[in-house]
Amino acid sequence: MKYYFFVLFTLFFSCQIQEESTTNLSNNQPYITVLGVAQDAGYPQVGCEKACCQRVAENPTLKKRVVALGLIDPMTGERWLFEATPDFREQYNDLMAIEPKADTLSGIFLTHAHIGHYTGLMQLGREVMGANNVPVFAMRKMRRFLYSNGPWRQLTALNNIKIKKLTADSTIVLNENISVKPLLVPHRDEFSETVGFIIQTKQKSVLFIPDIDKWSKWNRDILALIREVDYAFLDATFYKNGEIKGRDMSEIPHPFVEESMSLFGEMNKSERSKVYFIHFNHTNPLLIHNSDAWKNVTSNGFKIAQEGQEIPL
Repeated sequence: MKYYFFVLFTLFFSCQIQEESTTNLSNNQPYITVLGVAQDAGYPQVGCEKACCQRVAENPTLKKRVVALGLIDPMTGERWLFEATPDFREQYNDLMAIEPKADTLSGIFLTHAHIGHYTGLMQLGREVMGANNVPVFAMRKMRRFLYSNGPWRQLTALNNIKIKKLTADSTIVLNENISVKPLLVPHRDEFSETVGFIIQTKQKSVLFIPDIDKWSKWNRDILALIREVDYAFLDATFYKNGEIKGRDMSEIPHPFVEESMSLFGEMNKSERSKVYFIHFNHTNPLLIHNSDAWKNVTSNGFKIAQEGQEIPL
């Protein structure tokens, strides 16, 4: 009898997870797929001997790839990649294998020049794919960085990539179904500016901001933006202050998840449910399913991005 109830519970729980993680494509609407959720260094992080990383050594299925989204239009077969991460090989293969299959990537959108967000472009070079004019959408300083520094400038010289202009708050129309608008956000801009994106279809919209210093530093109202969109994938690098022992975390500013939940707490349940936290540092307890931090976030009506999720647009 106990086994019978366990099976029923397991089936119910699996259905609940699947309901949130898969997409009904019966009407061929565009959709987002989550290709990675970790901070730039991935999870586990190289050289990390802490318990947070050792748990992955003991169970490799817990590994997480660097943050990236895929955007697919089943009607046209087109697909775009948001970020070119160190996990580009696996993320590219996963994106291109989605039905209907496509021979070419329709484009890559870059947020900024930190290692987890653009270095995967090297896989497009002649040492690997020898790609042909893959569109790479980038802001002005990011474009200059790619044109001026090796090995990236070789990608342009050999026409492996074709750099496309992005302008803040100016919408790029991808096809009759989808458009993308970059939003400048404050971040540590050593080599380029930093943007987030609003991905818009005829039915729904997605806000994607994997990196920002603090919501209070931004000249936009994040609460208003969340209310305007249907989904918001937002920077959750660190769960709380003091998470990295022996280091001044003001040197690596991000909105702590605890801060974001406090700020977003004034929103109603429906609005809070739009928020998917993403871009987790290896120290972030949200990487551990059913941790106290995980339960705190979900019990307050927010969501935690999971690799493989598909979000219909």
